Amino acid sequence: MEKIWFEKSYPKDVPFEINPDKYPSLVAMFHKYTKQYSSTTAFINMGASITYRELDKQARAFAAYLQKDLGLVKGDKFAIMVPNTLQYPIALFGALLAGLTVVNVNPLYTARELEHQLKDSGTKAMLIIENFAKTLEKIVDKTPVEHVIMTSLGDRLGFIKGAVVNAVVKHVKKMVPSFNLPDAVRFNSVISKGMRREFTPVEISGDDLAFLQYTGGTTGVSKGAMLTHRNMVANLEQAKAAIKPLLVEGEEVIVTALPLYHIFALTANCLTFVTLGGTNLLITNPRDMPGFVKELKKYPFTAITGVNTLFNGLLNTPGFNDLDFSTLKMSLGGGMAVQRPVAERWQQVTGTRLLEGYGLTECAPMVTLSPHNQKAYDGSIGIPASSTDIKIMSVDGVELPQGESGEMWVKGPQVMKGYYNRPEATEEILKDGWLATGDIAMMDERGHFSIVDRKKDMIIVSGFNVFPNEIEEVVMMLDGVLEAAAIGVPHEVSGELVKVFVVAKSDDIDEEAIIKHCKKNLTNYKVPKLVEFRDELPKTNVGKILRRELR
Repeated sequence: MEKIWFEKSYPKDVPFEINPDKYPSLVAMFHKYTKQYSSTTAFINMGASITYRELDKQARAFAAYLQKDLGLVKGDKFAIMVPNTLQYPIALFGALLAGLTVVNVNPLYTARELEHQLKDSGTKAMLIIENFAKTLEKIVDKTPVEHVIMTSLGDRLGFIKGAVVNAVVKHVKKMVPSFNLPDAVRFNSVISKGMRREFTPVEISGDDLAFLQYTGGTTGVSKGAMLTHRNMVANLEQAKAAIKPLLVEGEEVIVTALPLYHIFALTANCLTFVTLGGTNLLITNPRDMPGFVKELKKYPFTAITGVNTLFNGLLNTPGFNDLDFSTLKMSLGGGMAVQRPVAERWQQVTGTRLLEGYGLTECAPMVTLSPHNQKAYDGSIGIPASSTDIKIMSVDGVELPQGESGEMWVKGPQVMKGYYNRPEATEEILKDGWLATGDIAMMDERGHFSIVDRKKDMIIVSGFNVFPNEIEEVVMMLDGVLEAAAIGVPHEVSGELVKVFVVAKSDDIDEEAIIKHCKKNLTNYKVPKLVEFRDELPKTNVGKILRRELR
């Protein structure tokens, strides 16, 4: 598509181009804004807060410990496996300051999933929340991990409150299964020791790897998207350009309920709002909707991001409608399709339109976003981010005109370097600087894009990518299973549910056995909720199972 076409659709106060080299690295960005907004609150969690000055100090201490005590050097991989707590940004920026590549890990991973990611990434050290330390204990000896830093939920909440929270979590709620990781060091001890060490600044360029962000891409086993400092700087500048007209620097409070280990919240909330001198209100357990609403009552929040299921859940939680929304300026949905009834009800209740964006891990993640001055939800994913080109391609590799559907290809400074140690997978998705998204889209006469369908068989459950190959492989691990095929089926709450079709070898295999087995080997959102037994599965003439016929 010609650039002039896109430019017409841009609001006058949104730049058509951004400077992806505005900061040499995320570290340079961090130094600039922690200094500029030193006395402003950067993060809040469970009533405790940390200013930008304190964040800088503690992140430097964390970095100094990684350097001096653990001997980690530029380019080493450091995994973070914690929910939304104050420990996350301290460790994140500490690792980046030390020149490390951050590997974000979902705390709910099973031992099998965790082992794959730690081995594939070559992770040398990690921070983990003790609630899931038992999972790490099972597989740590099979991974390259040499150092483990352990934290508890209440570690940064202050001496008294932290001790109470940790005691309740461990002894009353019984949320910490016993584990044995004798060489692990405690997070608070790391900060204390790091304060006494001298941090050595590391020279970091835009081409250095900031993150190995794991995704299945469009197919197959989980792969590490190589996101450089320049990719991330570009994307946070793109996000900032799109939303800045709505916001005032140094005054915003954004609700961060999506996990920071997910690329959406990492960029849209954590990094972008640092450049705005904003405050991130970290919600540790958004599944506790009544508790979530109770937390929202305490703060005059001005922005919120989420997936469709989160917005829908809040709208259906008693007390939400009674909140004071007078300060709310921006609501942003992504990660999965926003449903029209949810968007319309959100606008009715909160008085703010629900802007919808589209992105993918491989693009750090933002590709498109609804214009900030859009009056109401229109079902589209908006316009391309600044400095982003999009074209719609036919199956034959021909660019299609406006109004026709085809695969969306993206080009811009936010597009990843490639998949870590996977040249073939990289070649499959990156074509002469263009990233083939695997999503079928179309552009309307206004220059707005809509997602029509998915090219591949990926299933999206509450904004998380689920890949049929992985589900099928786990189901096939059961002796009584002959064949298996997984698909997504529509669901009003989570967008989709996983359904698995099974051809059994014997009569003693049943639905209960399959689900029980999957729960042992898969994160909850990947576990099939529906099982259907069949005598045979539809196949092509070469024996490939036809998932589209099952759908």
